[in-house]
Amino acid sequence: MRKRMRERTTITMARSLLSLLLFFLLGGCPSPSLSAVQATDEPTLQDAWKTLTDKSYRNKEKAIAIIARNNTAEAYPVMKAMLEGKLYFSARDKALFIVEKQGKNHKFTPLFGGKSITQTNKHGFDKVKINNRLRTRLRQALAQLQLRHPDRDLRLTAVQELLKRPDPGTAGLIQDVVKKETDPEVRTAMRTLLAINQLDSTDRNKQRKAISELAGSLNPSALNALSAYRPTDATLKNLASAAIRNINERRERYDRAEMVFFGLSLGSVLALAAIGLAITFGVMGVINMAHGELIMIGAYTTYVIQLLMPGHIGLSVIVAVPAAFVVSALVGMAIELSVIRHLYGRPLETLLATFGVSLILQQAVRSIFSPLNRSVETPEWMSGAFQVNEVLALTWNRLYIIIFCLIVFATLILVMKKTLLGLQVRAVSQNRLMARAMGVRSKWVDALTFGLGSGIAGMAGVALSLLTNVGTNLGQAYIIDSFMVVVFGGVGNLWGTLVAGMSLGVINKLLEPWAGAVLAKILVLVFIILFIQKRPTGLFPQRGRAAED
Repeated sequence: MRKRMRERTTITMARSLLSLLLFFLLGGCPSPSLSAVQATDEPTLQDAWKTLTDKSYRNKEKAIAIIARNNTAEAYPVMKAMLEGKLYFSARDKALFIVEKQGKNHKFTPLFGGKSITQTNKHGFDKVKINNRLRTRLRQALAQLQLRHPDRDLRLTAVQELLKRPDPGTAGLIQDVVKKETDPEVRTAMRTLLAINQLDSTDRNKQRKAISELAGSLNPSALNALSAYRPTDATLKNLASAAIRNINERRERYDRAEMVFFGLSLGSVLALAAIGLAITFGVMGVINMAHGELIMIGAYTTYVIQLLMPGHIGLSVIVAVPAAFVVSALVGMAIELSVIRHLYGRPLETLLATFGVSLILQQAVRSIFSPLNRSVETPEWMSGAFQVNEVLALTWNRLYIIIFCLIVFATLILVMKKTLLGLQVRAVSQNRLMARAMGVRSKWVDALTFGLGSGIAGMAGVALSLLTNVGTNLGQAYIIDSFMVVVFGGVGNLWGTLVAGMSLGVINKLLEPWAGAVLAKILVLVFIILFIQKRPTGLFPQRGRAAED
């Protein structure tokens, strides 16, 4: 009996071994995925590509690591498409495709060459599915690929993305490349990321060095890491607290610097809007309530120029500057010749008349362009910002407006000091009767001066159109501020107008964070009223007999 049982057992084992041998000889493993080659030490890259179509998320994770390590040309687009849900595979032969939506159709582009397939649905294709763990691994893999990219901006972007989600697994990625990094900004960001990871080290010396490194960083992730740091050692805790205070103080200083920059940009717009008003008010004594509408005309001129040059947005802004000057100057001269010339010496009547002109201009623009606001496209060379550090960024459009204001001011100073028109304007503003006696045609000087001031208002409209929407009420928001700048700086004085505009812009922006926009304007108005009580002639009073009168 026992002999028969031993014989049956032997036969059964022999059959099992024979079946297993036949299984391997006949190719019993259907797909060469990572699960099929797990007995080998290192699966091939080809196996990794095919494993992306597996159902096992664990195998896909191993495949992602292999693909990222090999860093082929297809690695980055595949990882990105997989993360965005655009990676599919053919249900027939498991070939990988990247899908893009084209209208109502779907275009399937094969990964390793071949003809693209376009169809209205996704029939015959299956999506490469991922979970949250794979999403994290994909982001790390993309960062790993970007960290080795020759483009400095891509490397910096990769480190900044890793800083947003600091993970212990990223330390190894950074350590491999930080010693070879040549760009100082990228290297600093990498060292910050390594220091964040070292806060969790069991070595006190490493934690101390990490705190010292993070204390000199302005990156928000560094501050967050130190705030969440809970050391048991009292010395380390005090070091972390001191580092947090140091970072907060530096961030506050840069925040104030940014507010000053915003104030200078606002002051530049105020100065541009007020310079023209200072010329007309100082020379002719005319209170021009239509000055805001001249700014509006300059803004609409910019909008029209962009409509005429749709393919050259960057050039259209440059063309709009002289165009806005000419259009606003012609409108201003027309107002002076038809209305203001008959009201000299009667300031109240000029105020009422120009207010009526402003209403006419507003309605005319509404009839032509409709009451809806229009937007002026910012050219590419004015987009973005100059990043000083992780906290302070200077936007290019505001920086260019400040430079533009200074250029206009310098040009106007040269015109007033070095040209015949400037000499006659100064003569009329100081003593009109004496200028007439010397042969100066004061009426033409008045018309040209009013046109010059109106043209500068039009250029202010070009600057404003790049900061806000263009509408019929655009100028009304700046007419009162322009009068405040003129009075505060000194009537008719260009230097006073520039200093006053910049000063009021900075003061207004510094008051806004704790007082609010409306209350800040009220406080500025109260300040000007009190200042005028003590110094009625403003910061830089006008000289000459007209000033004495």
